[in-house]
Amino acid sequence: MQSRALTSEEYYVESEPYYEATGDEIAIFEAAYQNKLPVLLKGPTGCGKTRFMEYMAWRLKRPLITVSCHDDLTASDLVGRFLIKGGETVWVDGPLARAVRAGAICYLDEIVEARKDAIVVIHPLADDRRVLPMEKLGTLLQANDDFCLAISYNPGYQSVLKDLKQSTRQRFVALEFDYPSADLERKIVAKESGVDTALAEKLVKFAHMTRNLKGSGLDEGASTRLLVHAGKLIASGVEPIAACRSAIAQAITDDAEMLAAVRELSTSLF
Repeated sequence: MQSRALTSEEYYVESEPYYEATGDEIAIFEAAYQNKLPVLLKGPTGCGKTRFMEYMAWRLKRPLITVSCHDDLTASDLVGRFLIKGGETVWVDGPLARAVRAGAICYLDEIVEARKDAIVVIHPLADDRRVLPMEKLGTLLQANDDFCLAISYNPGYQSVLKDLKQSTRQRFVALEFDYPSADLERKIVAKESGVDTALAEKLVKFAHMTRNLKGSGLDEGASTRLLVHAGKLIASGVEPIAACRSAIAQAITDDAEMLAAVRELSTSLF
């Protein structure tokens, strides 16, 4: 595939993403979209939240604008700012303002990582007003009827200092995500990576072993995403133990003792 430059408003998910529903999340998201209600996705990293958003953008045929939130993300980064261009001062919309104008789905991933002013600026968009304050322009931007706001966060990572306040979370319809069942995860890993079912089953067993170590040396166990990465390496000819070390163990910890422990788990299976 050749690369091509698109504006955020032009980014449509053109091909149906592979997504296995685990409950009624598709129906609830569609109902929320039809009623102009914002949606909050909760769940551990790598369990399928982003893939779900891509699937819903494809299903609803709306552009998808994704913002990965971080410690330095400000309200201006989302709304826009004045910039000097060709000796003139011009206003440039941020990704949230562009989504509001274009009627896109704006997905703010890991919203609690953003600064407080960035979180507060979405409040008027997430209630009946559906407006975005453009303070530096002195205006309110009314959302396009097709606009949809979705945010995500991982409750397992949050601390008292980085929790989602009730004043924010109670504006959203919430969907809870988790790792799929073993049978479904085996199916996903085999489909996404190209390994056979037997090998996918071993990878899933390995993941469950690492997940049992959460809180006993690991912050998180292996995600479905990491299993797919390992499966792809194996399908390309990498030995399973080496694939598990590079795609999974090194991704979930830097602790030498935990790395050795995780390696022992992989050698017990492969």
